[in-house]
Amino acid sequence: MARPLPDPMDFTPPPLARLQRSLWLQRQWFDPQFFGLENLDPARPALYVGNHTIYGVLDGPLMVLGMYEKTGIFCRSLGDHFHFKVPGWREMLLQGGAVHGTPEVCTQLMNGRQHIIVYPGGAREVMKNEGEQYRLVWKRRTGFARMAMQHGYDIIPFAALGADDAYRIRYDSMRFRESLLGKVAQKSGLMERFFRGGDTLGPLVSGVAGTPLPRPEKMYFMFGERIPTAPLQAAFHNPEAQWQVRREVEAAIYRQMDELFAIRAKDTDWPWWRRKLIARHGQE
Repeated sequence: MARPLPDPMDFTPPPLARLQRSLWLQRQWFDPQFFGLENLDPARPALYVGNHTIYGVLDGPLMVLGMYEKTGIFCRSLGDHFHFKVPGWREMLLQGGAVHGTPEVCTQLMNGRQHIIVYPGGAREVMKNEGEQYRLVWKRRTGFARMAMQHGYDIIPFAALGADDAYRIRYDSMRFRESLLGKVAQKSGLMERFFRGGDTLGPLVSGVAGTPLPRPEKMYFMFGERIPTAPLQAAFHNPEAQWQVRREVEAAIYRQMDELFAIRAKDTDWPWWRRKLIARHGQE
């Protein structure tokens, strides 16, 4: 039986120096670049909403570190439920400030005026299929908009570029579902029972020279202007109002992705070893 999760407000951010040491190698490998930091204000908590990249572990920690280092903001991440069922992984996430992404926990964090990151796509957006790179896979979800509206929280849309290029997808859940074994798993209910119908079934990928080592793609992060939700607070239960906010956030994220693609295409500060190991640059 899993141990109960700790009180989400009983948390102290780790020392910056410890995070810098733990992510030193990852930062050298991916060389993260930040844009739009002027839109962040430690005194004005916000809900940061963005695109989840493949596996969700290559760029997320670097973004959190960059925000912490450059602005003093340490974000709490709303995590998908399945993360907290895995021993070891669960403890590591909790130490990094992640919390179980339920409305009740989100309410606690917002009442406590915390800076919060949420990826509405959750596990489904992380476990990408071929062709889903840099696509928002949010299904019919509007919960993040409802929570922001209910508490009058500003939303800051952000975009992340680089991680979806670090791996090549060789085999994904769509191909598995089309296979004989996949059809049996679906018919028997095993796919739904263990993988949420395929949402938590990760792709098989390759990186540098066909190995599991991710290609050293530069990581680019952009934070957009605040989207206030306080004027819609009284309508937080209204589905159409929630969709209005969702559509505005989606559009902002896609605009920022386009800006980052343009920035990367003009970025010539790529050392020879990085170019050699990724074997692509500026080809979208």
